[in-house]
Amino acid sequence: MGFIKGTASFVRFSVEGELPENIWDFIADRIAAFSFRDIDETYDEDSLGWVSILNMFDTEFNYASYAAGNYVTLSMRLDERKVSSVIVKKFVQKEEERIKKEKEIPKIPRSMRVEIKERIHNELMRKALPAPAVFDLCWNLENSTLLFFSTNKKAQALLEDLFKESFGLTLIQQIPYFCGEHLLNEDDAGRLAGVTADIFI
Repeated sequence: MGFIKGTASFVRFSVEGELPENIWDFIADRIAAFSFRDIDETYDEDSLGWVSILNMFDTEFNYASYAAGNYVTLSMRLDERKVSSVIVKKFVQKEEERIKKEKEIPKIPRSMRVEIKERIHNELMRKALPAPAVFDLCWNLENSTLLFFSTNKKAQALLEDLFKESFGLTLIQQIPYFCGEHLLNEDDAGRLAGVTADIFI
């Protein structure tokens, strides 16, 4: 579930690295450079980029729709074309049978079977419509933290790569220990460092 609608699950990251002095100009340039590109009219298998958190078709971000005080709110959109392996297998077998009858041969050579499989896969991929997936995030510029509203591991990995490529900054997932370091004062943080694991039976 997303950031705007209903309840949500999220993963917390710290943002490591330095932003330039002209923060908002830099962010605007980088978002525009890595905004989502539609693949509906292409044969590309996937596309990944930034869209407005309010509208997954908005890639122009009119009036800096991602800016809210010290926060940046964005959605990461991933469109993927997928073809079921079962469907590929069905059409491959159908094509093999057609060729065997046409050439009057009992068996098709391995090299030809590989070529048939690749050709069928590409043909089916061209016909497949890309399915969209949208993942929201909220980036706090003041304390360098980011909330990502998905617990999907693949989506998190894609976010880390896209964020690094877009802004030159690294995302570090915040486990409870790291969160404690940020929240505690120096004395308490020192005691936290001495905490060891224990087993309760």
